[in-house]
Amino acid sequence: MTKEETSEKVARLIDANLNRLKEGIRVIEDINRYIYDDQSLTSALKQLRHKLQPAYDQNRLQYRDIENDVQKESITSELSRSSINDLVIANFSRAQESARVLEESFKLIDHTLSELFKEVRYGLYAVEKSFFMQKEALKK
Repeated sequence: MTKEETSEKVARLIDANLNRLKEGIRVIEDINRYIYDDQSLTSALKQLRHKLQPAYDQNRLQYRDIENDVQKESITSELSRSSINDLVIANFSRAQESARVLEESFKLIDHTLSELFKEVRYGLYAVEKSFFMQKEALKK
């Protein structure tokens, strides 16, 4: 693979994971906003989502290849959620994993953005802990 082909593939990888990260955060944000009416966690998630903006580059859209994505079909476990809690767990995992992929990918391109995604990943870990600790406290 040429350097240009590698660069295009990395751009595609970044585009997919930026979308996945933003979508995962939005699902958790909206659950906290509309289901739990939790202003604090909603705000923290919104701030994390807005931190992603510097990484967006419309030029990457040319490398988006939805038609030829070898993994675009959902697997059975992705189609089954039995509770709001399952949605939250799945989307925290999705967002954290995407943040890690972006942190590693940007090491090839821009160390500042790599550090940004490390910060976002750790921010997600903190919000996840707060979310589940609050929900556990409500049970008692």
